[in-house]
Amino acid sequence: MALDARRTLIFRAVARAGSISAAARDLGWTQPAVSQHLARLEREAGGPLLLRGPGGVTLTGAGAALLRRADVVAAELHAAAEELAALTHLRAGRVRLVAFPSAAATVVPDAIGALAAAHPEVEVGLEEAEPPEALVAVAAGDADLALVFGYDGAPVGLGTLTWRPLLDEPVHLVLPPGRRAPGRGGLATLAAEDWIGGCVRCRTHLVDCCEAVGFTPTIRHTTDDYVVVQNLVARGLGVTALPESALTAYRHPDVQVLALPALGRRHVGVAHRPGAEIVPATAALVARIVAAAAA
Repeated sequence: MALDARRTLIFRAVARAGSISAAARDLGWTQPAVSQHLARLEREAGGPLLLRGPGGVTLTGAGAALLRRADVVAAELHAAAEELAALTHLRAGRVRLVAFPSAAATVVPDAIGALAAAHPEVEVGLEEAEPPEALVAVAAGDADLALVFGYDGAPVGLGTLTWRPLLDEPVHLVLPPGRRAPGRGGLATLAAEDWIGGCVRCRTHLVDCCEAVGFTPTIRHTTDDYVVVQNLVARGLGVTALPESALTAYRHPDVQVLALPALGRRHVGVAHRPGAEIVPATAALVARIVAAAAA
């Protein structure tokens, strides 16, 4: 037995109104149309659900049983409508954001703060991850948005994901205090230095830049933490290359920061699954991220 949900709700309206004519008025339908739906529902149910009389309708045993279930269906549909309205109008919702550390320290707090001020019921969950892991999380459905980056000559590698560019930033040379800046030879004059490398993608970019001017850097220390990187540099334990946002997030007072075009630029953006931009909470967070990156 398969009961039509729409006809079941019409039956409920008749049972609650007490007559077919009253239900027809409540529904904005004609009385014959309501009667036709009831007759079809009774055929589906295999027997009468209502007894018609001059004073209105009364329920049969089957009708009383169906009304109890129909009340549950109506309540669930009402709850679903309320939940969808809340999501659509940003009275609810959750966005799972993955971001690399320097973005998590700079752009993300402003974006989440702006969203919370405008729509406090929308929840944002933040996790830190470097681009490869962040992209995998979004593609697998474990995150909704990823703040990721690529470099000149080393694109982000989106696969099937959608990309929203945010900013391009220079990569700067970071030297210990008192260390002489490279002269006309630029990056090539640092071939004998010990280097401090960052994440895999950052180290790869550093090696590519150095090899482009004729040497392979000696990477003495490796850490993803830009605070640790600068502390090591400040103690004279090596030189490094850091993107501008990492230096905005934290700047050790003793290090020297120099522009060096040979170190290229980093390209930052938001990645998400196709279609995610129409989800209200996700779209609202993307808009705040874009605004924070442009500030």
